[in-house]
Amino acid sequence: MRFTDPRIWPINETAAGLAAVLYMWYNPNMVTIDQAQEMLDNIAEQLPPEFYNGLNGGIVLMEEAKLSPYAQNNDLWILGEYQHGGMMGRLIKIYYGSFAKMFSHYSPEAFEYQLRETLLHEFTHHLESLAGERGLEIWDEEQLRKYFMRQGRS
Repeated sequence: MRFTDPRIWPINETAAGLAAVLYMWYNPNMVTIDQAQEMLDNIAEQLPPEFYNGLNGGIVLMEEAKLSPYAQNNDLWILGEYQHGGMMGRLIKIYYGSFAKMFSHYSPEAFEYQLRETLLHEFTHHLESLAGERGLEIWDEEQLRKYFMRQGRS
């Protein structure tokens, strides 16, 4: 690999992001995007077929990291998103880059656990959306409120 390879040297990274990228480059135990895709496929295959009703866009593993628009210090990463409406329909996005930033030091088993938790979280959003419920959205809003309190903002 060359330093110019965008997989290990993303353009416009912050110092913290660069440190994470360099750590991944030097960490031979870091779960690669291909390994993460295989883990995600295995997790998805174990879920009941009913979970997929209406999920016409499927599950997509995105290479990039996604910083939350609510991040106060470049410290709040979006691991997954449930999207519905619009031309793409209903789909779940999982952000490998965000996982790499947050969990590069994790064992493959611990990384897979976090991947499973995120996928189940996003499936809960999907199922609640179909049922007209908002329980997990409300929980997510409460977690964001707690984050702001930890940052000294109400």
